[in-house]
Amino acid sequence: MTAATFDEVTKDHPERSLVISLRKKAAGRNFRGKVTVRHQGGGHKRLLRIIDFKRNKEGVPGKVAAIEYDPNRSSRIALIYYADGEKRYILAPDGLGVGATIAAGAGAEVRIGNSMPLRLIPTGTMIHNVEMKPGRGGQLGRSAGTGIQLMAKEGTNALLRLPSGEMRLVPSECAATIGQVGNSDHSNLKLGKAGRSRHIGKRPTVRGSVMNPRDHPHGGGEGKAPVGMPGPKTPWGKPAMGFRTRRNKSTDKMIVKRRS
Repeated sequence: MTAATFDEVTKDHPERSLVISLRKKAAGRNFRGKVTVRHQGGGHKRLLRIIDFKRNKEGVPGKVAAIEYDPNRSSRIALIYYADGEKRYILAPDGLGVGATIAAGAGAEVRIGNSMPLRLIPTGTMIHNVEMKPGRGGQLGRSAGTGIQLMAKEGTNALLRLPSGEMRLVPSECAATIGQVGNSDHSNLKLGKAGRSRHIGKRPTVRGSVMNPRDHPHGGGEGKAPVGMPGPKTPWGKPAMGFRTRRNKSTDKMIVKRRS
């Protein structure tokens, strides 16, 4: 078992004005009470921190007041006090410390924590919290340790290399934040026991091979039986490995190279 050190965290309790209570989810069930997403349920109570993914405080400088833990995501979050008195949370990039100054908009410097349109960011820069449509808010590169590289600018689009290896075009008017998301050691965590999974809200996963044939295509047989069919299947009989499920043809042209 391994655990995070929380060395970078400087504040124990969240900002009262920036949290809302999370309603307990129905453990992966839909409005009929049927389980539609398996292995969900339980977990510790959480308060939802309202994160500023849009970074639309243009022209107003802000100061990092604290780095905090957020139970709802793998990255740390930074509490920002803006010059006009407003407080907001942002994703804490690697290297951003308490007392640092950040800014957003076209007039911001190319510095860790600052947000600006992709057209103003130098080629080769590592970025995160990247928008896919201008003004929508960051959607790409938000988890711990994630960094997206700006490879080139082609007309009205910018070419990005995502952590998966995918090369993707994004409109150059979309905003992005300079730097790489912090808490990169998150990927090395070992939960170590079943109880920690339950605290997160993950319920047990049962192998298909130990089920009955009516419950899973891999089930049945005497003793340890092989899969017995061309390739492993999901509980609903669909191919489980290597089967492409993408169904968004409208944005296919934006993907230059698929992830390997």
